[in-house]
Amino acid sequence: MLTHRRWKSLDRAELGWLRAKYHFAVSADGDPAHTALGPLIVWNDDEIAVGGGFPMHGHRDMEIITYVRQGLLGHRDTLGSEGVIPAGDVQVMSAGKGIRHAEFNRGDVPLKLYQIWLVPREAGGEPAWDTKPFPKSDRSGRFVVLASGFASDEGALPIRADARVLGAMLKAGESVRYESSPARRAYLVAASGRIEVNGEPVGPLDGVAITNDAMAQISALEDSELVMVDAG
Repeated sequence: MLTHRRWKSLDRAELGWLRAKYHFAVSADGDPAHTALGPLIVWNDDEIAVGGGFPMHGHRDMEIITYVRQGLLGHRDTLGSEGVIPAGDVQVMSAGKGIRHAEFNRGDVPLKLYQIWLVPREAGGEPAWDTKPFPKSDRSGRFVVLASGFASDEGALPIRADARVLGAMLKAGESVRYESSPARRAYLVAASGRIEVNGEPVGPLDGVAITNDAMAQISALEDSELVMVDAG
C-alpha cells in the first residue's frame, strides 16, 4: 500500500533563519495522518539561512541521520567532534545516554538538509558521531545504503536501529526496484525530480509511505534524486 504525503500537505514552521517542513507530525496539533513508521519518527526538510543554525542543545536515545542536499553543514558536539559536511555527504549521530551539539550553516547559500530520526534498538550506550561522502555517481541508477543498523551493509555508516537509509540517482526514463519483506515499512522522498512509485505519480519533495508491499517499482519521469528509509 502507498500513502502519498504531498509537499503542500506537510506541517511547516517559519522561524526567520529556519524554514522547515515535517513529513511526520512533530506536535500534538500536527497532521494525525502523518504518523511514525516503526522506528522512523522524524523526517524534517530544513532550510537554514546563511549565518543561521541550531545552538548547542541535547539529545539522548535517538539515532539522527543528516542528509545534506545543498550547502555546507557545520557540526560541533560535546565529544569534541567538529566537521563541515558538504552536499552529498551524510552525517550520523548516535545520541546514546546523552550528547549536546550545535549545527549551523557554514556556507554562503541557504543550507538544505534532511534530518531523519530513528528510535534505537536499546536505550543508553556511549554517544558517537561520524560522517562520510557518498558520491552521487556511485548511486547512478541504483540504491546505495548510506547508513545501516545491519552489519551486512558494508560501507554504510553504522547506526543502532533496525533500519537502513538509502539513496539513488535516476536519469529520466530509468527505473529501479526495491524489494523487501511485506512486513517491513519504508518511506521514500523525491529530493528532486518527478517519479512514479508502482504507477503513483510523485512530485518533487513529496514523500510516500510504503507498507504491506514486498516490492516498489520506482520510475523517473525526469532526472531525480531519491532518499529512502527502510524502517523495519
